[in-house]
Amino acid sequence: MELPLIDITNPNTLPWLIPFGPLLAFFIITLLTNRAKWLPATDEHYGGHHPDYDGMDVPIVADWSRVVSIIVGISGVVAALLISLNLVGQALAIGAGTFGEEVFASSIEWMALGDTPFRIGVMIDPLNMLLLVMVPIAVLCIFVYSIGYMANDPRQSRFFALISLFAGAMLTLTVADNLLVLFTGWEVMGVCSYMLIGFWFEKESAYKAAIKAFTVTRVADVVMLLGIAYLFAMTGTLNFRDILMNEATLEMLAGTPAIILGSWGFSAAGLIGTLLIVGTIGKSAQFPLHVWLPDAMEGPTPVSAMIHAAAMVSAGIYAVIRMYPLFVGSGDAFGAADPHHGLLSQPLLLMAIVGSFTALFSATMAVAQNDVKAVLAYSTISQLGFMMAALGIGAYVAAAFHLITHAFFKALLFMASGSVIHAMEHGEHHVHEHHHHALHSGHHDEHDESTEEAAEDMAEEHGVSGHAEPPFDPQDMRNMGGLSKKIPVTFYTFLIGGLSLSGFPLITAGFWSKDEILADAWLGTMEGFGPHALVFFVLAIAAFLTAFYTMRQIGLTFWGAPRTEAADHATLGGPRNVVSFTMQLPLIVLSFFALFAGFVGVPTDFPILGSIFSPDHSFFHHWVIYALPHNEVFHVDAPPFNWIPLLTSFAVALGGIWLGWRMYWRKPLQVGQEDPLINILGRSVYTTLQRRYYIDELYGVLFVAPAKWVAKQVNVFVDKGLIDGFLHFVARAFTWLGDLFKVLNKWLIDGVGDGIPRAIYDLGGWLRGAQTGRVQQYLLAVLITILVIGLFFALTAGGAVAAQ
Repeated sequence: MELPLIDITNPNTLPWLIPFGPLLAFFIITLLTNRAKWLPATDEHYGGHHPDYDGMDVPIVADWSRVVSIIVGISGVVAALLISLNLVGQALAIGAGTFGEEVFASSIEWMALGDTPFRIGVMIDPLNMLLLVMVPIAVLCIFVYSIGYMANDPRQSRFFALISLFAGAMLTLTVADNLLVLFTGWEVMGVCSYMLIGFWFEKESAYKAAIKAFTVTRVADVVMLLGIAYLFAMTGTLNFRDILMNEATLEMLAGTPAIILGSWGFSAAGLIGTLLIVGTIGKSAQFPLHVWLPDAMEGPTPVSAMIHAAAMVSAGIYAVIRMYPLFVGSGDAFGAADPHHGLLSQPLLLMAIVGSFTALFSATMAVAQNDVKAVLAYSTISQLGFMMAALGIGAYVAAAFHLITHAFFKALLFMASGSVIHAMEHGEHHVHEHHHHALHSGHHDEHDESTEEAAEDMAEEHGVSGHAEPPFDPQDMRNMGGLSKKIPVTFYTFLIGGLSLSGFPLITAGFWSKDEILADAWLGTMEGFGPHALVFFVLAIAAFLTAFYTMRQIGLTFWGAPRTEAADHATLGGPRNVVSFTMQLPLIVLSFFALFAGFVGVPTDFPILGSIFSPDHSFFHHWVIYALPHNEVFHVDAPPFNWIPLLTSFAVALGGIWLGWRMYWRKPLQVGQEDPLINILGRSVYTTLQRRYYIDELYGVLFVAPAKWVAKQVNVFVDKGLIDGFLHFVARAFTWLGDLFKVLNKWLIDGVGDGIPRAIYDLGGWLRGAQTGRVQQYLLAVLITILVIGLFFALTAGGAVAAQ
């Protein structure tokens, strides 16, 4: 419908205001809080120490600017949350079936394209209505958490400005009614991730990670843009409902051979779908474009939570879910692709293979990581693989369900890991200060001696000779241990998030969404569908590894005795400290959703719990299915209850948890002890997993090194040799010409120009000398003149007579 004036009582126009709050907050913070001055990083203003800026002067803003940035940033997100909840309430009052047909939507004409104007607008339907619950809540928790986590950072205002823009871009993508607006939010998020991953750009690793993320995702985005352009060329519109709810358009796309690869059986829909999926593979860090996401941890932890849960990687999966009818209707003719009966189109098959492989591939790398955030990063890649694989086999609702639950428990886990890192840095700072005072007071006790021994051991491990202080990594889980008693709130919330990620049966959100994916895959396996069997067994193994590495992570971090002095003194600053409060409150809120968000999707026929939580139908399935076209291909019932996938979910989750508990909880790691996994896997296999299968090195050899070589050759032969040579020749030629003109100017132009007036001047001077005032001289001059004239006439008269 057309856009009338913004009316807060009109649900069709209200979606425009959802991204408006965070976007406005970005501009206000940017314009009003830019009052920078420079102070040493060791200034008392920052507690005399900041680990990332030692030895540097850093820009800061005034305290009032910090407060303004926090208030403005959070106000924008709260406004988005309130408007979203208002719309969700109105949608629930309408009911799923009716709301699926009469969505909230409005648009405006943007530009004329021939006879058809291109329109942009907003839309709320049963699918993105669920994201309007998840995204604002997760983002608000991240903002509150950032108050404490970034409290000592001199660029806190800049951080809130950028993260507000990030949130606004994700909400723009969520409410978009067409692919172009979605792609706009998609690209703005890419820019935000670049700036936030490289937020601490003084560190080489940070700006390299930012460039890596930007480059890899841009490659995929260009491919995706080709798909968007091709879709517009075929249909004349990019509006979701005009394309996806129009059976004639889908049939046309499915029945038209692709502009390329058409002879290989690719329809236009198949080629467009494949191009769009490549964009998602980059955005959601799927193999082989997964390499940027682990390095993205270089940004502040709230950014990691934003990227991994509430935005960025979620956007990739959401885009596939949003365009799902296009992928299904991309066989030889509409209806030929029916994943629920084993008929997969090319894009669906691509998703099933890439998703299942990525899920297992990333899970194997996660088991050998020692960085507390690296484990979660690979876990995110793996869980996104679960969603991608589910979409490949037609488990549309299950994929959307896992997207929502994963956002809650992964945001919780990342922010809890940030609390761990913050506590470890605090402990390390305490130890550093203690040693400093002890050194100046000359006091040495048994405690100091043990510290020196531990320092020497770490120096030897890190290859530092003598008594040089070894680098301390507050994110290395081998330096932790015993934190359950130091930061108990973080421990219990981390445990809840970890159990949800592991799929702990019945009482966690992660179990219900993951079990539904396995149930869908098993249903296809019973019908003899090959890809479904691949997805079922691969994801089951990945789920087992997920439970194992999660228990390993929690055991190494929280259990046993502290393995370093920093861990022994780790703290968030006390229960009444504002940093501690703001960093722990969001964890408690997200823990609630990590436990209970899954009960909106309990299958109706699930024993006992189904009759309690879903007496008539599964709420989640009942809502999301109405975002699809109303025909037998899409409107399928939830998979019937089956004991085999349920028992498989129980077995892989409990089995992985039990193995992790047995290896890392029953016998906690001691100081100096090697990871027991090394003995089980063998050092070479363990190192291979830890080094990420050397994929980065392989890409370095295959792509980075050749690119550098080409760039060097271009620099040497083309830039310096050809272009610079030509320019230098031109410069020399014009220099010579300039010198020539300079000489001509000096001798000819200046000579003539200056010589004539000088001659006139000299003549004047000579004539002035003739004015002596003596009559005798004047008469003599007259006489001489008469003689000369007379002589001239005499001579010329003689010549004339001779000529006659």
